[in-house]
Amino acid sequence: MPAERTGASDDAVLGGKLLIRQPRSGHRVGHDAILLAAATAARAGDHAVDLGAGVGAAGLALALRVEGVAVTLLEVDPALAALARDNAERNGLGARARVVCLDVAAPANAFAAHGLAAGKADRVFMNPPFNVAGNPSPDRRRRLAHVAGDETLGRWLGTAARLLRPQGIATLIWRADGLNAVLAALADGFGAVTLLPVYPKPGAPAIRVLARAVKASRAPLTLLPGLVLADAAGKPTAEAEAVLRGNVVLPLAGD
Repeated sequence: MPAERTGASDDAVLGGKLLIRQPRSGHRVGHDAILLAAATAARAGDHAVDLGAGVGAAGLALALRVEGVAVTLLEVDPALAALARDNAERNGLGARARVVCLDVAAPANAFAAHGLAAGKADRVFMNPPFNVAGNPSPDRRRRLAHVAGDETLGRWLGTAARLLRPQGIATLIWRADGLNAVLAALADGFGAVTLLPVYPKPGAPAIRVLARAVKASRAPLTLLPGLVLADAAGKPTAEAEAVLRGNVVLPLAGD
């Protein structure tokens, strides 16, 4: 059905390599999903789980980059899950990207019923809601995608820890000013934390932090040089363009 008849738009990301159908209102695919995919390590034969996948941008970007990786896109909103399925098919990724409509906070037996048994995933990656409640959007989907409760991050990482095999890798993107919450949540069950800050321009405070952590590891934390999105004149940097349009990986995606 044409996008204009479904209240959706057809948009190209990764320099046109990935075509995404998404709602015209509410949460829209932005830099965060593409940065998350670029920070996620995966190899052919891996099973990766995208928690809170929305219309599938991050998970499909990973599947597009890594031939042979199988991706499960987990999304609680049935309408967004349906769009994610459509996006997988229209990008030729339907054989390796399946969509499960389920809440991240669902019990373990609900995950197992969908083929997501504990300790089986190689990678789990996520872009959880991370804004604090203040003046919430009247759009329900936008609220679900953006607004975090006090327990959100711990709950999502708890699900990741349960799904991952020993030494499996979790990757997430979060507000930079919430880094203390990220480190506290990762302290329970993860180690070898690697952080990469994201800056809007030179000299500005970081706006995002990407974190990679290994289940059951005791290795110390590593802080990487940051990614700057735009130069002082507001023009995208070559490094940012390579990631956001060229599908180049970030240093966190090393395995």
